[in-house]
Amino acid sequence: MNDLGGQTIFDLSSAGTEGVTVPQPQVPSPGASWRLPESNFRSSLPDWPEVSEIEVVRHYTRLSILNHHIDRNTYPLGSCTMKYNPKINERAATKAGFARLHPETPDADCQGALQLMWDLARDLAAITGMDEICLQGSAGAQGEMAGLLMARAYHRRHGEHRLRVIIPDSAHGTNPASVTLAGFESVAIRSDARGLVDPDALAAVLDDSVACIMLTNPNTLGLFERDIVRIAGMAHAKGALLYNDGANTNALLGLARAGDMGFDMLHLNLHKTFSTPHGGGGPAAAAIGAKRALAPFLPGPAVVKRGETGHEQFAREAPGPDSIGSIHPFVGNFGVLVRAYTYIRSLGALGLAQVAQDAILAANYLRARLATEYDIPHPGPCLHEFVASASRQKQHGVRAGAIAKRLLDFGVHSPTVYFPLIVPEALMIEPTETESQERLDAYAEAFLQIAREARHDPDLVNSAPHETPFLRIDEAKAARELDVG
Repeated sequence: MNDLGGQTIFDLSSAGTEGVTVPQPQVPSPGASWRLPESNFRSSLPDWPEVSEIEVVRHYTRLSILNHHIDRNTYPLGSCTMKYNPKINERAATKAGFARLHPETPDADCQGALQLMWDLARDLAAITGMDEICLQGSAGAQGEMAGLLMARAYHRRHGEHRLRVIIPDSAHGTNPASVTLAGFESVAIRSDARGLVDPDALAAVLDDSVACIMLTNPNTLGLFERDIVRIAGMAHAKGALLYNDGANTNALLGLARAGDMGFDMLHLNLHKTFSTPHGGGGPAAAAIGAKRALAPFLPGPAVVKRGETGHEQFAREAPGPDSIGSIHPFVGNFGVLVRAYTYIRSLGALGLAQVAQDAILAANYLRARLATEYDIPHPGPCLHEFVASASRQKQHGVRAGAIAKRLLDFGVHSPTVYFPLIVPEALMIEPTETESQERLDAYAEAFLQIAREARHDPDLVNSAPHETPFLRIDEAKAARELDVG
């Protein structure tokens, strides 16, 4: 049997096989005085697979290696921060008092959980330079949406009805989508030759109709917006707010704070920067931060502390009259919050700064190694990620997407491809701080070998992957005709 085959658990089923033995119930059987209506009882057994425990273990272990994941090898997906997640985080999140906590538990009976969230909010405020932190966001895009709704409520509270939000041309795709969903008009501004926001282009569209400017800093090219203080001043002079998409906060931990740069609000992807497994679409959590003037508009309820030290009590406080309301049951995606709290407390202030420094070092090392074979549109030091271009390889008929497929044959994941859109044949690479030099060298050698193949054997690259359990698929067809059976 091929251990990497495409069998489902139903293919392994054998009639009569049992994985567990269920004891006879020690409660009255149906027919007693408490008998339920007949409609509550099954007339036949469900069509479940019949397999032994070891076959279940083997099946799901086999599935775990069909797809690439961070526990297998390098996963430098640009802007996604696919870092290794320390297992101490998992142990903390699975403690019974956390994992089995019901969202409707009275505050008096979940003081430990509430204190964790209160402490986490304080930690994140200190890390980002914000005054208040809300933990309700389910993901980064929801954090963006909440921030834009806060901006709208803030301006209306001051008697203004502003219609436009400015976004750079290198922004994450969720930014303009969130702007539209929030009822604003999206205005794109070009990047300059440095790959940064052009202050002159900003000045040309910044007027009293602008509600907010949304920036990612460092931006999606992995470059720090050097004019950020000037940009903040320009925004505030026109009465506009400055929003920070915090997807790239991994480069700033312990080194710089968005609040000190002039940002009025932000979201943090706790599942990226603060370490939670999030491949495959989840789980996620987005902390939403605000400076004091915007704090009343944050979603609620919020965790508050009452009483004196040693006798404090924690409680969920209903949102105030200016709040945009609740965006998540309970106070947030609690399991992710426990993991983020554990990660922060395990590393401490110096450890978090080391995370950012190591991530920056890894990205610059990899950028220098790839520069011999790949174009680097914005040369010079980067922060936690960088964007290379396969334009040189395209001249031999090999595009960025084919390079990404070929990388799978080397047992590593591809970077983000074709994004940001302002770089042709973009390869957006974020190695993170958790990869060793040996792993970085192996990843660089794979890229360099593929570049040589593009010159001498382009068909080899364009027909890749060759070594994966499933070879090249029609991704457009798979997306349009999804079959999960």
